[in-house]
Order: sequence, then structure tokens, then C-alpha cells
Amino acid sequence: MTLPRLTRRALVAATAMAMGLAALPALAQEHTVRFSTAGPAGDFLYRGMELFAQTVAEANVGVTVETYPASSLFRQGTEVPAIQRGNLEMSTMAVPEIAAQIPEWGFLSRAFLFRDYDHMMEVMSGPIGEQMFEDVAEQMDIRILAVAYLGTRQVALREARDVTTPEDLNGLRLRMPGSPEWLLLGESLGVEPTPMAMPEVYVALQTGAIDGQENPMTIFNAARFYEVSEQVILTSHMVQPVFYAISRPFFDALSPDQQQTLRDAAQAGAAWNNEHRYADEQSVADRLVSEHGVRIDAVDLAPFYANADRVYAEADMVQEWNVELMHQIMGD
Repeated sequence: MTLPRLTRRALVAATAMAMGLAALPALAQEHTVRFSTAGPAGDFLYRGMELFAQTVAEANVGVTVETYPASSLFRQGTEVPAIQRGNLEMSTMAVPEIAAQIPEWGFLSRAFLFRDYDHMMEVMSGPIGEQMFEDVAEQMDIRILAVAYLGTRQVALREARDVTTPEDLNGLRLRMPGSPEWLLLGESLGVEPTPMAMPEVYVALQTGAIDGQENPMTIFNAARFYEVSEQVILTSHMVQPVFYAISRPFFDALSPDQQQTLRDAAQAGAAWNNEHRYADEQSVADRLVSEHGVRIDAVDLAPFYANADRVYAEADMVQEWNVELMHQIMGD
């Protein structure tokens, strides 16, 4: 059957267009990464996340990063399950969230594990850190793109008191994140650990629902806890890493160029956080004293070390830890 003239022309044009499109390079699929953290907007962690998002945008590889501070997208503690369900792409994952699913790594939440920032970064960038990253990828379906320094955590109290030993903190309701590892850490400090999400802490201090909280002083400052706290006690009980963590299935589905862009941007964002947080830690105590009248007390840590050793020696969960690696890190 002979086709009408217009139909033949349309067919020829459509065929030519299809051939032309087939000759064009395939366009990269557009992806959106939602990046959630419990950290406050003014803190270095979130500002590093913003740099991460900006760096990815400037690379123009078909990936857009949206950042969400202060648990504004997912409540603290729900981010990792959300990633694993496919409801979230990235979070600043903490060590206890790893231990909840891979118990042998629970020792990374132990009080007084790392001596200082340099020690923590050395471990995380070495064979122990590499093994942890592999275990997280295989067992949690999450890839770690970078290690960020959240700071060295100190105890802060709503009302000042003299503290020389853990016994002086007995009975105080100290806010802790809600995982078993965090609560055990609170016991090692001598307090009554009280689980609570970070966004609730300011009001809880203001109303007296809790007696204190523990955080790095940079976060204490960024969250304006100096408005509802009188004292910081320099326990330095945890030198804390957090991780730029991304869904493994999501990441593996990206093109190699997109993957490398995210890796490089994550390293840049984390490095910015680490440099600026560490520098700020060297001066933030003086500013809290001079500008906000916060009392800051150094204490002899020997009684705190001894109390932590006793609490962890008696804790059932420690039996699931890789204590050999723990002692290797601590130099025992």
C-alpha cells in the first residue's frame, strides 16, 4: 500500500530524528542527595557540609546536594535506618550507630579511647579505619566517604558545682544520645545518663529537666548552651569522629565521575571542618569565660579513668567488642 505524501515525509523526518538522537552522547541522570545531621546550623560540621554541597554543585556532574541541620529532616538516631530503607541518601553517622549493627566496633564509643585529635585521625586513616569502612559497607550497605572531627567532648552543667571525682557527679541527670553505648559512657562518668535528642537539649536545660549535657565546646558554643549552663568540666572523655556516610546502593548507581566528585567534595568538606574546629577549640574556652561568664574547670582525670575502667570491665556489652583492637588503640 502506498502511504500518503505527508505520512511518508513524517516517517522520514521521525527516522532521521531518531538516528540523530542515537548519535548524541547519553546524558547523565540527575541525582539529588539529601544530607541530614543533628548538628546545629552554626556549627563547623554543618558549614563543612555546605562546602561539600557547593563543591558538588560547581563540579556540574548531575548531582545536587541538599543539606539539613539540627535534625530538621530526620530525627537524630533515625538517619541510618532511613538510609538503609532508601528514604535518605546521606548523614553524619556516629560510631554508636555503627556499633548498634556491628557490635564488635562498639569499643570506638568507649570513654578515653583516643588521646587527642591526632591520635584519632591516625587510627581512622590507618588499617583499623579501613577495616571498619569495609565492614560498614558490607554489613550495613553504607559507604563512608570522609572522617570529620566533631570535637573533644566535655561535661557541662546547668548549675556550677565543685567536681574532682566521678562521685561528685552522682545523681546528676546528664543528657546523652539514646544508644546503649552512649548510656554506658554516661555511667562511666558517674552521672545518671538521660537519653534525649539534641534539638530538645536547650529547653531541657532551661527548664531544669536535665542537669547538664556533654558535647564538644565548639558545639556548646554554636548551640548557645552558655545561655542555660554555668560550668564546663574538662573531662575530655571522648575524642569523637563522625562520618560522611552515604547509601551504598545509591552511590554505586552513580557514574564514576559522579562518585569521584562526591568523594573529593566529602574530603574537602570534612577537612574544612577538621581544620576550623580544631583551631577554634584552642580558643573557645577563653571566649566562653570572657564573653559569657562560663566557669571552666580542669580536673585530675585519674579518678575518671579508673571509674571508666571499672564500669567497662563489668558491662556485658563489652563481651561483643573487639577488645584486641581496643587495647591496640589505647596502647595497653
